[in-house]
Amino acid sequence: MDITEKKQIVKDTLAFMQEREMNSADMHRLSGVSEEYLSEMFKPNSEFKYNAGAGNTGDIPEKWFRMLADVISKSAEQELWKTIPTSQMKGIIATLEESKEFGYTRVIIGETGCGKTYFADKFVSKNPKENFKITVGSMDNISDLLDKILDALKLKHGKSKSKKMGDIIKNLKARRMKGEKPVLIFDEAEYMKIATLCNIKELHDHLHKYVSINLIGTDQLTDKLESLKKKNKAGMPQFYRRIKFGIRVLSPIDTSFKGFLNDIEDKSLVKFLQNNCDNYGELHDALLPIKRESMRTGEPMTERFARKVLQLPNL
Repeated sequence: MDITEKKQIVKDTLAFMQEREMNSADMHRLSGVSEEYLSEMFKPNSEFKYNAGAGNTGDIPEKWFRMLADVISKSAEQELWKTIPTSQMKGIIATLEESKEFGYTRVIIGETGCGKTYFADKFVSKNPKENFKITVGSMDNISDLLDKILDALKLKHGKSKSKKMGDIIKNLKARRMKGEKPVLIFDEAEYMKIATLCNIKELHDHLHKYVSINLIGTDQLTDKLESLKKKNKAGMPQFYRRIKFGIRVLSPIDTSFKGFLNDIEDKSLVKFLQNNCDNYGELHDALLPIKRESMRTGEPMTERFARKVLQLPNL
C-alpha cells in the first residue's frame, strides 16, 4: 500500500466521520484502530509515522489503514458488487427504520442468501453510533450473547449474568434519554437457544419503546418460536404474543436476478448464472471472482471465461 492509497483511505474516513458526526473516539470504538494512530493519521500532511520510543519513529502498519477501509466500505469487493434495491432490501431497511423510530421489537424472516446480513450491515454503517449488530453463533449460551452485546456497546463485562443484563439495559435506556435511538440487531437468530430467547424476552420487556430490538433469521426461527410456544416453555407464550404482529416475512428471491446482470453482454453467461445460482449469496460468490478476473486480465465476461475462472468443465 503506497502513500497515495493511505491518504485516500484517510480522506474517505474523515468524510465518513463528518457525515455521521463522529469523532476520533467514535472511530476508535468502531474500527479498533488506536486513538494514537488515528491522531497521527488525521494530521494534515501526515507522513503516517508513530513514536516508537527512544526518539525513534516507525511507519504505521498497513493493517490499521485496511481496518479503516473495511469500516468505510472501500474494499474492492464492495466496489465490484453494487447494491441493487431488491424487494428484500426494501423490506429489511423499511422494517429496521420503523423499529428504530418507535422502539419496536421486530422479527425479520427471509430465505438463505436473500441479503439479510448484507443489508443489516448497510443499515448499521449508516449510523454506527446507534446501530449495533450481534451475530448469534450456534454454540452461544446466555453469557456468550450478553458478552457480545457488551462488546458491541463497548461496556465492561460484569461478573454475573444479571449484572451484565442490568448494565446493558441501563446503558441503552440512557442513550434513549440523551436523544439517541439505539438499535440492537441479532443476525442469524435461528441459532438462539431456548434460554437465549428468554434473555431476549427480558430485554424486550425492559426496553420496549426505548430501544429497537430486531431478530433476523430464516423460517427456522419462527418454527422454533412457534414450537416453544406450543410446548409452553417458560416465557415463550408471552414472548410470542408480544412479537406475533411484529413478524415480517420477506418476499421470495427473484432468481432471474433482475438488475444484477445488466452489465453482462454474453447471454449464455446470464443464462448460466440464472440456472446455477439459487440465491443472491450464490450469485455473489460466482460473479465476484469472474468480475475481478475480467478486470485483471481484460478478458470479456463470457460463459466460457466464467467456467474457467470457477474451474468448471466446458460443455
